[in-house]
Amino acid sequence: MTGTTICSRLGGLGKRIRLLQPGPTPEIVPVYEVQKARQVKELGSRRARRSGIRGAVRSAQAVASEISSTVKEMQAPALTEDEKMLQNYVPVYVMLPLEVITVDNVLENRTGLEKQLKKLRTAGVDGVMLDVWWGIVESKGPKQYDWSAYRSLFQLVQECGLKLQAIMSFHQCGGNVGDAVNIPLPQWILDIGESDPDVFYTNMKGNRNKEYLTMGVDNLPLFAGRTAVEIYTDYMKSFRDNMSDFLEAGFVIDIEVGLGPAGELRYPSYPQNQGWAYPGIGEFQCYDKYLQAEFKEAAIGAGHPEWKLPDNAGEYNDTPESTGFFRPNGTYLTEEGKFFLTWYSNKLLSHGDQILDEANKVFLGCKVKLAAKVSGIHWWYKDDSHAAELTSGFYNLKDRDGYRPIARMLSRHYAIFNFTCLEMWDSEQRADAKSGSEELVQQVLSGGWREEVEVAGENALPRYDRAAYNQILLNARPNGVNRDGPPKLRMYGVTYLRLSDDLLDWNNFRIFKTLVKKMHADQDFCPDPRKYNNYVGPLKRSKPKIPIEDLLEATEPMEPFPFDEETDMSVGDEETDMSVGGAIAILLDNLIDKITSIFK
Repeated sequence: MTGTTICSRLGGLGKRIRLLQPGPTPEIVPVYEVQKARQVKELGSRRARRSGIRGAVRSAQAVASEISSTVKEMQAPALTEDEKMLQNYVPVYVMLPLEVITVDNVLENRTGLEKQLKKLRTAGVDGVMLDVWWGIVESKGPKQYDWSAYRSLFQLVQECGLKLQAIMSFHQCGGNVGDAVNIPLPQWILDIGESDPDVFYTNMKGNRNKEYLTMGVDNLPLFAGRTAVEIYTDYMKSFRDNMSDFLEAGFVIDIEVGLGPAGELRYPSYPQNQGWAYPGIGEFQCYDKYLQAEFKEAAIGAGHPEWKLPDNAGEYNDTPESTGFFRPNGTYLTEEGKFFLTWYSNKLLSHGDQILDEANKVFLGCKVKLAAKVSGIHWWYKDDSHAAELTSGFYNLKDRDGYRPIARMLSRHYAIFNFTCLEMWDSEQRADAKSGSEELVQQVLSGGWREEVEVAGENALPRYDRAAYNQILLNARPNGVNRDGPPKLRMYGVTYLRLSDDLLDWNNFRIFKTLVKKMHADQDFCPDPRKYNNYVGPLKRSKPKIPIEDLLEATEPMEPFPFDEETDMSVGDEETDMSVGGAIAILLDNLIDKITSIFK
């Protein structure tokens, strides 16, 4: 049976209902009971049509009786204290190493990885996240897919009792922060790029970026007769067909669709391999001939054929005030500048929307959720220009929300909004970077919740300290736990970056286990996501396309939801938690560090 058949057979199920009644919040009603009630109602409708008005009355009475009986069956008993607290539970996933499948498509050191996965399981971790590299699977040639190593890895993760978040990684690994290995795009793609380098993102100087194909070729058949979007779609179809057993089993809980460099919906505006260094403003990446042609057409359509792409926006490591574009009263505030920034950011929205729509059609009926990742460009957030965000494609200013339109676009695909830099504090950053990581996270998460999408997140850099963990916990439940039911605000899940020997170091892992416990609201690992409202039913078809005008209505700035100053589920920190538990934890950390140093 193919993945298509399996998933399609499930396409009509999966809706959740909540009984609206006073008293304790009831549990999610199982899917089969919802369908039973629906079938009873439909049966009554058919009877009514056959039997006329008199029969309809009798049938309606019978149906009402049956539905009343069904509702009584579905009503859950009063929740226990633990069951109430479970509704505050935020699942925790851990990213696997980038090179867990080698560039030669081999799962190396299976035994060692198995030990690591079992150790994560002892900490109560819910699952792992994995890059499924296009550059590995389709490396031999167009439509020549080899999933064997990934099937072995999926089987291992499943045997260890963990769930999986799978990333459709259509980008290169290498050249960015944290890239410890090099996994290029498929060689046959790079060969096409040799003869047509404009298939890659390009800056004003003509430097090409081979991390990800420019969105200018999304719909151009330049790749052995296929467009870039068709390549991504075929890859996802092959994944579905070859992993249908894992999808049917509910093992793969979400599929994050790579939409740009590092798998993120953005332009590659700050590549380390081209000399960028924090906190440089980055550069616009729209000077390949395909995007240039699109901009020219857009400018002519707007009645301004004289408008050009920016030539005064500086270089990677400039500051905003050193450029004509971003300085106070600079080009970005002019009519021409606003037109360019709107076009540049709208291209990003359209790119993500089109590929997610294709992903939705591929995985329709499968018991998964789609997800998209957006990077946390926190430097220069407190500068009026928000320069680093603008070069990345996020048209975000004090009077314009650049992230809520993304959330609105994701809402039509029922997709999770995955955001980074959850662990960061403003005070940790260089003063001259004008960073606003805390405010940025608050703005983005609030926008996601307002657009009624599930919001998830990651830490941007590996951290093992309590201060970073407390910040993650605060963002996961910004107003704390609710001991009587669901919290006011709660993230759908948090993914920790990443599995390593450092994380599994005895002391680091001890603190990490505390993070997991607190993320779970002090509850034990829960294998049933219905108990914390994360049940994943069969994927429904995307809602109708949202006109760009409606998406841009979401640019109107709104006050973010208020966040507490600190988490009420602290793992202990000398600066933020001097409670008895926190103080004891700190003393124990210091004692362990001293003992460890003696034996080194």
